[in-house]
Amino acid sequence: MSAQSEGNYAEALQNYYEATRPEIDPYDRSYILYNIGLIHTSNGEHTKALEYYFRALERNPFLPQAFNNMAVICHYRGEQA
Repeated sequence: MSAQSEGNYAEALQNYYEATRPEIDPYDRSYILYNIGLIHTSNGEHTKALEYYFRALERNPFLPQAFNNMAVICHYRGEQA
C-alpha cells in the first residue's frame, strides 16, 4: 500500500498481484482486488478497473466504494459517448 500511496503504481500492482496468490480469505482478497481496480482507474484503464471491482464484489458484496467507483466510470463513459 505504501507504493500505491507514493504513486508508484507499477510496483503497487506487482505487490497486489503477488498478494492475491496466497490470500484465501474472501474479505481480505476483495480489498486486494479493489486496490488493483483503483490503480487501473488511476491509469485510465477503465475496462480493467471494472473487471477488478466486479471481482472484488463477488467476494464481498458489501464494498460500497467499489460500487461508487464503478458508477463514476460508467458516468464518465456516458459523458464521453
